[in-house]
Amino acid sequence: MGNQVRPPAVAGMFYPAQPAALRQMMQSYLDAVPPPALTAVQAVIAPHAGYIYSGPVAAYDYRLLAAQPTPPQRVLLLGPSHRAWFPGVALGDYDAFETPLGDVPVDRAYLQRLADAGEFFALLPQAHAAEHCLEVQLPFLQLIGLTAPIVPLLFGEVDARAVGEALEPLLEPGDLIVVSSDLSHYHPYEVARSLDRTFLEAVVRGDRLAAAQGEACGEAPVVALMTIAARRGWQPHLLDYRNSGDTSGDRRQVVGYAAVAYTAA
Repeated sequence: MGNQVRPPAVAGMFYPAQPAALRQMMQSYLDAVPPPALTAVQAVIAPHAGYIYSGPVAAYDYRLLAAQPTPPQRVLLLGPSHRAWFPGVALGDYDAFETPLGDVPVDRAYLQRLADAGEFFALLPQAHAAEHCLEVQLPFLQLIGLTAPIVPLLFGEVDARAVGEALEPLLEPGDLIVVSSDLSHYHPYEVARSLDRTFLEAVVRGDRLAAAQGEACGEAPVVALMTIAARRGWQPHLLDYRNSGDTSGDRRQVVGYAAVAYTAA
């Protein structure tokens, strides 16, 4: 294959397209987060809305990742497909993902290993072309200086627990998992808080059945991560929860956001 770079789909919409404005916005969010205390972080769950809504929450994840003593060797990005329907998990088979801050390399050899490994994974770059949920994580990774290649995975119609079971033995030391998910969508403020609290309590206690009944657009990749965490003995920690009523002020129909980190036992 020739050199294939995925251009940004939502620069100028979900986040600033100008590099200086983008850096300034993200840095302001990071600066507002208290210094994190957790170490041995193996995975995070981060929101993926427009930065003005979810950026202050995502900053909890990325401030924590920036503080880790050893940078990851590879970043597996897991998120739900919003714009394309397909069975299984679509692998973003590009050489790199472009953002206003530069190109993020893709570990295509690892993608091929996944494609060869099981029934769930297929090289399907076209499913990634218009998708925002993985793209919005990339500028934050770049801002904190992570240069590791990414493994972009979009979840379609698939058994999330089975995907987690297939992924877990393929993880290597130095791999970091970033799951991209928002929580409940378009409920009044207090209803959303109640729904999101129930979902996050299930995540923190490792209850995959209850989490699968929750309302999160990234429920499938979250359950896949929970499956991996259960096998590895990773411990979840809720870093922050807010919704768009907190960050934008409009409480009539809100979207929930959480930052969760998993640490090695």
